[in-house]
Amino acid sequence: MLAKMPMTLFGMVLLSTALSFGAAVGDGAWLTGVPTREHAKTNPFRDQPDSISAGRRVYVDHCSHCHGENAEGTKKRPALKSDRVQQQATEGDLHWLLVNGGMRKGMPTWSKLGDPQIWQVISYLKSLHE
Repeated sequence: MLAKMPMTLFGMVLLSTALSFGAAVGDGAWLTGVPTREHAKTNPFRDQPDSISAGRRVYVDHCSHCHGENAEGTKKRPALKSDRVQQQATEGDLHWLLVNGGMRKGMPTWSKLGDPQIWQVISYLKSLHE
């Protein structure tokens, strides 16, 4: 019985940590978990009009059903025109999130799209601030 208690306590701490991380994805705290190397990445397609329009097409096909046709958000998913996405998150932060996802809050990984399409979506999202 005593041998099982530390594992139970450990399990409770582990569960609490996991739940906290899951909540962090939804409230923007995920930004603090992005590795420095990823945070500093820049979009190779930045400011290219063709990349923005290609990113819009990828967004509509893969993202709009959760985040809205024009990235305005839905009842359960955040707007991507928000200050968090437009000002706080770097291109590298967004790339990291799209590659890794945040399934506890329903954000799938989009690594299967490949880097060019991911960067195009980021180009589109960052163009929404205008």
